[in-house]
Amino acid sequence: MRFLKSLFGQVLLALVAGVVIGLAWPDTGIALKPLGDGFIKLIKMLIPLIVFCVVVHGIAGTGDLKRVGRVGVKSLIYFEVVTTIALALGLLLAVWFQPGVGMNVDPKGLDASAMSAYASNAEKLAGGGTAEFLLKLIPTTAISAFATGDVLQVLLFSILFGCALSLLGERGRKVTGLIEDLSLVLFKTMGILIKLAPLGVLGAIAFTVGKYGLGSLKQLGMLVVLFYSAVLIFVFGVLGLILRFSGFSLFKLLRYLREELAVVFATTSSDSVLPQIMAKLKHMGIRDSTVGLVIPTGYSFNLDAFSIYITMAAVFIAQATNTPITMTDLLTILAISLLTSKGAHGVPGSAIVVLAATLQAVPAIPAIGLVLVLSVDWFMGIARALGNLIGNCVATVAIAAWEGDIDKARAHQVLNGETVPALDLPEDLAPIPHLT
Repeated sequence: MRFLKSLFGQVLLALVAGVVIGLAWPDTGIALKPLGDGFIKLIKMLIPLIVFCVVVHGIAGTGDLKRVGRVGVKSLIYFEVVTTIALALGLLLAVWFQPGVGMNVDPKGLDASAMSAYASNAEKLAGGGTAEFLLKLIPTTAISAFATGDVLQVLLFSILFGCALSLLGERGRKVTGLIEDLSLVLFKTMGILIKLAPLGVLGAIAFTVGKYGLGSLKQLGMLVVLFYSAVLIFVFGVLGLILRFSGFSLFKLLRYLREELAVVFATTSSDSVLPQIMAKLKHMGIRDSTVGLVIPTGYSFNLDAFSIYITMAAVFIAQATNTPITMTDLLTILAISLLTSKGAHGVPGSAIVVLAATLQAVPAIPAIGLVLVLSVDWFMGIARALGNLIGNCVATVAIAAWEGDIDKARAHQVLNGETVPALDLPEDLAPIPHLT
């Protein structure tokens, strides 16, 4: 019974119950969709404020702006290198295994209406270029950044606010203390909301199985199998190696984050666990400012599994529609994807939208071929969300290790499942002891 009292056990039970309800009573399963949607909205409600408090307190508490700048630069360099590896992996596997060859799809026979909901967003994403993307990082007002929930805009304001507070020295201590107290209140609120995770998981899974059938959980051929294989290769090969060089075990990190990974699996949204992830990484002994900078930035700049998906899907569409593509086209897809993937977070239907924006740079590939991917987009979204989350957690641990911003002894204790005192966190957010 101890297992069922843990969040992980309750989430797994909710997963099974959701599948059963969706299969036995499809209409009921579809009607439970608001449970999943509501849970994600509750979590997103707190994200801007939590990011603000963690980043500001981390920078102001550190008092070393050079260190903060160094971490920021290292993070961006790391993101670009790892994202490029992910993009190249998706491209190479698609070219090597040719998942779309033999489909012989005529683009003229595809239903263009299925793409209408994504067309305008794709044009906005592709049309502005790098300058437009950078301008979008600047909120109209400080308040509007919080109102819209744009994490990068909140992050920009938080960095500026934290730097200003640090420069004030003693005069800013009261404000720093107030923000620290506010962060404790927010994390306590988060502890209350996270108890609703099983209900959110139940609603999300019951809806999916009820609407699409059990086949939605096991389909749709070689593209899906190849994508999942690519994500596994990347996670256990590339990310595992990075973490090993940093002195930690990927398997132990995944075990430590198992509750969050289970929630992401069911909701296909890494946003649903962002505050909890930040709390757990802090509990490992990673400096506040490092967690506050790397995680929110990574949600937009370090989408590893998403990057694999973009290049693999683009080549798949070309193969399925018998569209010849040259090495120049492949390199163009790779280069454009480095830019378009950065604007993915927060865009409705982001996977299809970013893929459409990428294909606009390669006119030879018919954009209408995206309809072929729509049918399996949700299923592939599970691996995208999980891969992105794991990638950002590994990035935080690795950068903290390289920068000396992690208490390695404490981190190993936590990852080994040993009981260690919380770092000013509510008991609700302390890791659940591992089952033996």
